[in-house]
Amino acid sequence: MNGNNPYAGAPGVTPAGEPDRDAVELSATQERELRTAVAGIVSRTESYLPDSYVVGSELSVGSNGPQATVAVNPPAGHPVSAGFAPDVEDLETGLADTDTEEVAKGLAASAALQVMDAVGEITPTAK
Repeated sequence: MNGNNPYAGAPGVTPAGEPDRDAVELSATQERELRTAVAGIVSRTESYLPDSYVVGSELSVGSNGPQATVAVNPPAGHPVSAGFAPDVEDLETGLADTDTEEVAKGLAASAALQVMDAVGEITPTAK
């Protein structure tokens, strides 16, 4: 019967309705840097794609540190997303543009591939 109880969980897991006591606390500067980096990923991803693609993001901070998800919903095919979990120390010094650029390019390419796959009959030019 205990398995059917929504409040029962594995030992060490925060019970339902209680705040996560192990959550990493970010300073205002760190949180601002994270928001700026994720906004940059969204902006860069949008710049690689036509207007018919919808790009969005979500931020969270838990016991594993800060985490961001950037997702693209293409006009055809399945949505794609990428997780981005920078180190807290990197938020102090600033995130490298190469890291955020790599995430943006990968997302844009994956979203374009989803459309190509949904449309079909497209011959790849490289392997």
